Amino acid sequence: MSREQEIMENNKIQTPCDIIHHSPRPAADMESQHSFFWKVDVPDHAHYIVAFFVLVIGTLGVTGNALVIFAVYSNKKLRTVPNYFIVNLAVSDFLMAITQSPIFFINCLYKEWVFGELGCKMYAFCGALFGITSMITLLAISIDRYLVITKPLQAIQWTSKRRTSLAIVLVWLYSLAWSLAPLVGWSSYIPEGLMTSCTWDYITSTSTNKSYTLMLCCFVFFIPLGIISYCYLFMFLAIRSTSRDLEKLGTHIRKSTLIQQQSIRKEWKLAKIAFVVIIVYGLSWAPYACVALIAWAG
Repeated sequence: MSREQEIMENNKIQTPCDIIHHSPRPAADMESQHSFFWKVDVPDHAHYIVAFFVLVIGTLGVTGNALVIFAVYSNKKLRTVPNYFIVNLAVSDFLMAITQSPIFFINCLYKEWVFGELGCKMYAFCGALFGITSMITLLAISIDRYLVITKPLQAIQWTSKRRTSLAIVLVWLYSLAWSLAPLVGWSSYIPEGLMTSCTWDYITSTSTNKSYTLMLCCFVFFIPLGIISYCYLFMFLAIRSTSRDLEKLGTHIRKSTLIQQQSIRKEWKLAKIAFVVIIVYGLSWAPYACVALIAWAG
């Protein structure tokens, strides 16, 4: 090695491109995409472990939600107004699983994003749309249960197929607005994590990205979760108060009051099932929301 070559080798600066191993692509393709997609330097088995869990979760999500939709569709007795929200939740979760899991799984096998920039944006858009719809549907279910249990007379007046359908339409429009925002300039959709999935840009520290991340976490996760907690707290208090009143009445209880109590207990059973779903949903998304806020804080 010549003296000049030795000096150049000793003074060589390690760039991000030396750390992150780009996958081989044609030169023209690399020029247009090298700044958007790359391969992270992790062991192959890390990708395969993620792929395994994605496959399991995706299969369960598609199968389970498809069975719920089929059960309601094939059984007229299940086509009740409260179950409209359950079906909407199953539809959004089914679409979430079927649009995200196969693409995520394939990328894990290739160990990089392979569907191009447009594919990344569409993947992230679908994930946002169906994920937000699921969260806001859980909020709608909680409010519906709250009204039925704590204000049964008013709930009879307010609850109808038309109003429930309108509420579901509003849920989708609300979710669509948040999902479209990164496509029209408020933040953006980019690869994340092991670069095998895409989501909104919560890493790049710009005013638009930071404002979108903060607003999204507040109005799609934390505030709905707070309202859900409020609804279930007062549902529990209403059930406990009613039970105590019935105990005081004892054998002098009127038949109509007993029927009302049985009806409330039935609604509470439905609410408890929804509560379990909400708890699992909250625990699943809470770490993600916290990571996004940590990135938002720098």
